[in-house]
Order: sequence, then C-alpha cells, then structure tokens
Amino acid sequence: MSPTVPADGAEGRRTSRRSVTIRDVAAHAGVSAGTVSNVLNRPYYVKEETRERVLRAIDELDFHPTQNARQFRPGRERTLGIAVANLDNPFFVDVALGAEELARQHDIGVVITNSAYDPEVENQNLDLLVQHRVQGLIISPVDESSSRLQMLHDRGVPMVFVDRVGRNATQGWSVIVDDERGGAMAAQHLMNTGHRSIALVGHPHTSPKVRARLEGMQSAVAKHGGVRLEVLETDSWTVDTGRYAGTRLAEMSPQERPTGILCANDLLALGVLQSLSRHGLRVPEDVAVIGYDDLAWAEVSAPALTTIRQPRKLMGATAVRMLLELFKDVSSRPRHNHVVLQPELVVRDSA
Repeated sequence: MSPTVPADGAEGRRTSRRSVTIRDVAAHAGVSAGTVSNVLNRPYYVKEETRERVLRAIDELDFHPTQNARQFRPGRERTLGIAVANLDNPFFVDVALGAEELARQHDIGVVITNSAYDPEVENQNLDLLVQHRVQGLIISPVDESSSRLQMLHDRGVPMVFVDRVGRNATQGWSVIVDDERGGAMAAQHLMNTGHRSIALVGHPHTSPKVRARLEGMQSAVAKHGGVRLEVLETDSWTVDTGRYAGTRLAEMSPQERPTGILCANDLLALGVLQSLSRHGLRVPEDVAVIGYDDLAWAEVSAPALTTIRQPRKLMGATAVRMLLELFKDVSSRPRHNHVVLQPELVVRDSA
C-alpha cells in the first residue's frame, strides 16, 4: 500500500506546520523523489498513470516547488535547448540571441545546436539535447513533418516552434510572422511605385513560408488588377542562389524581365543585387529589389536594401515566454497556442 500523509492527526499537524517537500509528495504518491522531480521538469520521462498520481499528490498537499526543487540535479541550472535550421543564416542567429537574452533573465541556461539544413543532423541534435536533459525545446525545424519531432511531442516534451508551425498544428505551440501579409506589403509597394511586372524569387513549392509570401503577393495583385506576377524558382535561401537568380534575370530580354522583385530572404536579395550590378543593370531603375528579414547589413548594402522586417529577437524571446507557460502545469495548459507577429516594410534605396 502506498504511504500517505494523513490529512489530520499528529503527523498531519506536523506536516502543516512546515513547508511540504518533494519527499512528502513522493511518499503521498508512492513514488521516488526522483520521479516527482521528473514530473516537474521532464514529464515525458514518466508514464501517464504515474504522472497523474504525482500531480494529484501535488494538488492534495498544495505543494509549491522552490527554485532548487525544480533543478534537474543538485547544482545545475535549468536549461533550454535551441535547435536552429542553419546558423549560417543571420536570421536564426538573431532568433537564438533573443531567446538567450530572455532566458538569462530567468536564470535559465541555453544550449544551441545547428542543423545546417540537414534533417539527419537535426535528429542527432534533438537526441543530444534530450540526453542532456534540457527542460524544453525551441526549434526551427528543417523537416516540419519529422517523425522524431512527433515522437518528442507525444512524449510530452515542452516544445515551441519558431518561424514554423509544424505538422501537428492543432496541438503544438509556435511563434511565427504573418508571411502572407509580408508578401502583400511587398507587392503593394512595388505596384505603388509603378511596377506592372513583378516576381517572387524563392521556393514556394518546398517552403510553406515562401508559399505564404507568394499567396500574399497574389492577393494584392488580384485586388489591384493589370499586374503580371511570376515566380523565379530557387532551391535554397543562400547568397550563391541569389547570384544565380540575378544572372537569370539579367539574361532575360527587357520585355520579359520583371521590373520589381521580392526575394524570399535578404541573403537571396544580396546575391541578386551583386549579379544585376555585374551585368550592368541598375537598381532600382531597371529592376527594383525587395528583401525579407531586414538583417543587420541590409541598410549598408549598395544600394541600401528595401526589405520586409521580421522581429527576429522578439520571436526568440516570445518562444521562451511560451516555454515558461508550458512549464507551469501539464494538466491545465492549452493543447495549442500560436502567436503571430507582424512584419514591417522598411523602405530604402533598392525599391
């Protein structure tokens, strides 16, 4: 029979005169103190039946864990794992910095891993973070439909997607930017400045985010009328890919070449600017160029890049706040929570 703490009597009065400890909860639930610690910090390590029994004991004893009781082990601070798609992209660096800055304010350590756009590396990183017993995960996944992510979700790992929604949108937590609005803002700006042939440079067929930006452009064009919109397909987000896209634009005849373009990110836009300049085309006189992200160097490029600003550090900080909510109470938190931040058009010299 599981030992309990009586509600009344001498032992009950003695317990009521002091703070309830993690050992009291363990005794009440008939488990070890380590199991109670796992329920508080790593509920995905505990079977559902046992987890529910411990949560009932916590409620019945009105247990309020101290900061020390919520550590993974004595002397170690709480730790979050951040798995980003690619640290070569300054966008993800800024997201990670925003998360780290807020986590530090809460005395929470951060472990950052780089998946380099490789799904297999991402799986290895996720395994590594779980082995290091991180309390929660912030992830910008390479593969949003990854079975590994689904497994971690099913095991109850606290997880927040950044810049992605994930396959299980009805149960996940995420923070994203309204990409459809961002695409519409870019298209509207190009049309307002007289362009009647515009294009998206990116990969909407493989990236849901780029597809949303294209849908925003399509919506704006449909409302305006009399504007041609096309897609210049790419296979990645890199500067080299942008250079190749810029060369393709330069090789088009003036009659077929779009006069205004939105690049799926600032790195692509930088490559496009370089190629157009090499081929003797002027920006924005011959081709207006809009980027997406507003990275730190965007305002010092030549010409200064007009772009759609994403609040990158705010995305990382918001993900940490969401994880703090996820830590509070497994039984009462909502099944899904999606925060949508708003983009901003930053007008400079390129469009």
